[in-house]
Amino acid sequence: MTSARWEALDPRRPVIVGVGVASQHLDEPGSGLEALDLMLAAARTAGDDTGAPGILRAVQRVAVPHGSWHYSDPGRIIARRIGAAGAQTVLVGTGIPQQTLLNDAHAAIRDGMLDVALIVGGEAARRAAIARRHGVTVVDTLQDGATPDDLQLPTDEIITGIEIDAGVSSPMQPFALIDSALRHAEDRSLDEHRDEIARLWAGFSAVASRFPHAAFPEPRDAAFIREPSASNRPIAFPYNKWHCAQMNVDQAAALLVCSLDAAVRFGVDPDRVVFPLVGLESSSSLPVPKRRDLHRWPAMEVLGRAAEAHLGHALSAIPLVELYSCFPAAVRVQQRALRLPVDGVPTITGGETFAGGPWNNFVLQATAAMVERLRVHRDAKGLVSTVSGIVNKPGLAVYATQPDPAPLLLGDLADQADRATPRVELIAGYRGPARVAAYTVTYEQAEPTKCTIIADTPSGTRCMASCDDAAVARRATREELVGTTVGVDGIRFEV
Repeated sequence: MTSARWEALDPRRPVIVGVGVASQHLDEPGSGLEALDLMLAAARTAGDDTGAPGILRAVQRVAVPHGSWHYSDPGRIIARRIGAAGAQTVLVGTGIPQQTLLNDAHAAIRDGMLDVALIVGGEAARRAAIARRHGVTVVDTLQDGATPDDLQLPTDEIITGIEIDAGVSSPMQPFALIDSALRHAEDRSLDEHRDEIARLWAGFSAVASRFPHAAFPEPRDAAFIREPSASNRPIAFPYNKWHCAQMNVDQAAALLVCSLDAAVRFGVDPDRVVFPLVGLESSSSLPVPKRRDLHRWPAMEVLGRAAEAHLGHALSAIPLVELYSCFPAAVRVQQRALRLPVDGVPTITGGETFAGGPWNNFVLQATAAMVERLRVHRDAKGLVSTVSGIVNKPGLAVYATQPDPAPLLLGDLADQADRATPRVELIAGYRGPARVAAYTVTYEQAEPTKCTIIADTPSGTRCMASCDDAAVARRATREELVGTTVGVDGIRFEV
């Protein structure tokens, strides 16, 4: 589409005009760039990518998703170094969907509050891990007393004290619990389930082997991914290391968003412009064990139906898809919620296990990749999803180089998501029989040692408990426990 054909469109329509990524994969302790410098490199690349590098100096907002680093206002430094020292700075905490940063920028541009915004995030977690491993101290940029103009922090519950007391100590466990409930709902055996997720993740690995920015492009087949080994240690049954997001990566991504009018004024190359068609999220958060249907994500179902109604076609008709992929359960639940093919491989990057899973930045990496892909496949649409928390708050975006006649669909569908989600009371201190609704097993020295369950009581409430009997843990990796009645005594259970 040429700029002449844009004349019929709303000049305030938000568009993505530039994307940039930066990465490093260094083994020398203390070497390489810190996260801030990777973010800055990505931002400058995004400026160059527009074909109008001067647009960086016109940036009025720099929004950053908080990472594992300790910068108090990284947007301030980035704004100054790109020549936009007066830009508003935004820092968004973990637990708020990464899609929120994009949606906020889109809304401000649409409403005439902004012309140009930069969304940028990144990590140097591998650099930090290698330094720690070798006893080397790395000194990152310090910001004394710097505060962002807008600090957004989550206020709702993502994980409950009951879950923590029952032995949930890692992000892998809740997703493994969800996957066990989905296995039972679809009447799969343990072996069938392990085969399914291994095939799915092998497909992701194959995509990563062709993705130029992948951190771990070496192909890994289903047999390797399925079985625990010295290089694929078991973590939370049925998940091994190479089922999980690999967060020790040094990666950053930046997106330049502006109004269509600004794109024309600054001389952006028309072939670089990508139109957001849908930008939806739900800020409603309900911890997993409080959901009646553990294997479903009604909030994402709500977003999917709204997107389909707006687009006028099923999401399954979109050829380019990047589902948020921290663990297999996230992808599998989303495939069903969005009515995508369950035997498909919904990634263009290889996902967080193989492309790399920077802590709170993957959606920006995925969106940058989608923009690049759409510029090649100009008649296609692309879908990028967000998972925040433990499948708590979903985000859903659709992009294209060809704008739809309808305006961009933006919204927080929290109320609809709340109404669509059946709930159950989660109680502490329960004693008595309960039926296992979901479970996972954790390991020490690659041996099963603890089994953690979500269970339904005869009165219709729900409880959580764990069992430290290694024999029970081993059994749970060989026999299905979902549907079994166990005896619960507070935070402990026995079979």
